[in-house]
Amino acid sequence: MNDLSTRLHPFDIATRLEPLGEGRSVGATSPHYWNMAGPFGGATAALMLRAVLDHPQRRGRPAALTVNFCGAVAEGEFEIAVRLVRDGRSTQHWQVEMTQGDRGVATTASVVTGAARETWSHEAQAAPVVPPPAEVASMDLTGRTGWTRAYDMRFVEGEPAWAGRLPELRPAKSVAWVRDAPERPLDYVSLAALSDSFFIKVLQVRGDVPPVATVSLSTYFLADEAEVAAQGVRHLLGVCDARAFRHGFNDQSGELWSADGQLLAVTSQVVWWKE
Repeated sequence: MNDLSTRLHPFDIATRLEPLGEGRSVGATSPHYWNMAGPFGGATAALMLRAVLDHPQRRGRPAALTVNFCGAVAEGEFEIAVRLVRDGRSTQHWQVEMTQGDRGVATTASVVTGAARETWSHEAQAAPVVPPPAEVASMDLTGRTGWTRAYDMRFVEGEPAWAGRLPELRPAKSVAWVRDAPERPLDYVSLAALSDSFFIKVLQVRGDVPPVATVSLSTYFLADEAEVAAQGVRHLLGVCDARAFRHGFNDQSGELWSADGQLLAVTSQVVWWKE
């Protein structure tokens, strides 16, 4: 490992891309963000967004990110290709594709970036009233997959028990303080990863972990660059819930609030699980 790598945060190492030219770049998976059968989906989402943000034609900040997980990403190198689909005055629309040699396409994404504008604003919701992070214990993640230990999680409500199949179903809602571990100033790339830091709701509701994977994840960024930077290294408040589990799929919807009570991003995903 070179001197630069020893100074970088593990997240920056995991999401590092080397340009190949013509909208293409190469990266590699990181054991620090490994899940049960491949990389943590949030790290993959962050890579897809970084590839767009690094593109020389990109204008404005990210407004929307949708990632479709087509298949498991294998350990090792991958290539990401970015294409500007439409360049408008207010928004840019991008298509992103991650491939791995003979394995073909592993992940696709669409990204919308938008020019920063001062407009009318209205806060239709307020942040939940909860104890501050210092008054909530960190979750013990000893022995869990690598990506979980990459975050400091402090559950106010809905902490998973990993107790095996429970005799009675539990509520799906969770409320938790979360930030990178070790701490790292928030940016859009880490915010994209944090949008997938909510535990799967099958685990929370039933207590067990069947074969499971996120199929599609969408994140909508509501904060401008100054608002994201103002968060610094403080904990975000994550709120997540599910509506229905049916036919081997369930939904999950989440909110990520700043330490100052500002809604920075909302997210939704469809999760596949096997009986």
